[in-house]
Amino acid sequence: MVTLIDTAKARHPEKAHRPDSEVLRKPSWIRVKAPGGGDYQTTKNIIRDNNIVTVCEEAGCPNISECFSKKHATMMIMGEICTRACAFCNVATGIPLALDPHEPQNVANSVKMLGLNHVVITSVDRDDLSDGGAEHFAQVIRAIRTTCPTTTIEVLTPDFLRKGGALETVVAAKPDVFNHNLETVPGNYLTVRPGARYFHSVRLLQRVKELDPQMFTKSGIMVGLGEERNEVLQLMDDLRSADVDFLTIGQYLQPTRKHHPVKKFVTPEEFKAYETIAYTKGFLLVSASPLTRSSHHAGDDFARLRLARQAKSG
Repeated sequence: MVTLIDTAKARHPEKAHRPDSEVLRKPSWIRVKAPGGGDYQTTKNIIRDNNIVTVCEEAGCPNISECFSKKHATMMIMGEICTRACAFCNVATGIPLALDPHEPQNVANSVKMLGLNHVVITSVDRDDLSDGGAEHFAQVIRAIRTTCPTTTIEVLTPDFLRKGGALETVVAAKPDVFNHNLETVPGNYLTVRPGARYFHSVRLLQRVKELDPQMFTKSGIMVGLGEERNEVLQLMDDLRSADVDFLTIGQYLQPTRKHHPVKKFVTPEEFKAYETIAYTKGFLLVSASPLTRSSHHAGDDFARLRLARQAKSG
């Protein structure tokens, strides 16, 4: 018998905020399996032994059971305390600790022990650092290259707002995929992502292509935050103007009562329509579904991305 859970309750029982009657009204297509099975515990042990933080756990990802059971995990570097307070995010906000000089090698060791062919490295925002943590990203990339030379690397970075030269530092380290999520449409930024600037994020992605035209770029958004369909389509155009290759679209799920409320549960049919439209706009790859998350199936998607580019070029 498969047990279905609400991920926010499972990760933080003390923060459970919805009565059961309301939880049951969630659509069936966003219910997930309880953690466990496969190599779930093995993955947790490797992460703990190497003192690694994962966004899978910190953000309460609904796909954690599936990914951990396959020995997949998205590493979150530079600590577990963010300098921003986005209204959708379950990561703690506050004053971060100093960077761990051993973290780059610890991440590389974890990648090797998990046997990852493709790894996603993300981070909290570190507005307290002069470069936003860009050099630390580069050190992690270099450590993985040395320890696991065949592993492909995807970075999911902050916006490096007002951090001159930071983006260039990360791109120079040559990740295979550069991802930066817009998260939502520009009209929602003041309430959902107040510390960020929409057009700065679009420009960041455009600048990656200017620095390295062959580097794959990727961005993702959540829907169900109160956006209108035409706003999502305009966002797609903005990303294509920046030559972004890969777009992910997933359903927003409210982590706790203090976070931005879910305004709508978008149907699988609506997600499929978004996917179709995004392909017509020229994205090489699109992943759009209720449980799509930026790093979900990232390795398989990277393989598809390379094939799509090859097919397009000839």
